[in-house]
Amino acid sequence: MNTVYEIIRRPRLTEKSNLLQEAQNTVVLSVAGTANKIQIKEAVEKLFNVKVAKVATAHVVGKKKRVGARSVGKTRDWKKAYVTLAEGKIDFLDNL
Repeated sequence: MNTVYEIIRRPRLTEKSNLLQEAQNTVVLSVAGTANKIQIKEAVEKLFNVKVAKVATAHVVGKKKRVGARSVGKTRDWKKAYVTLAEGKIDFLDNL
């Protein structure tokens, strides 16, 4: 993986992630499935100009969904990262 944009895909803006950001200064991001914690930390520090204290990752398994009457589909699997910031703050909704 070469660029930070290949590692960090998008922020996960949910009610839970907003509560984590306010209470614990933790940001939730959707990241590439092959990215490790060191790559995620370096990408966040480079992209957002903040200091990262800790990174935790989780693989999210896609859910089974009905597609028509007889067949079953599945949403894709993805990986998320909980990034705890030591210094600085990231505000995704600031530029809207």
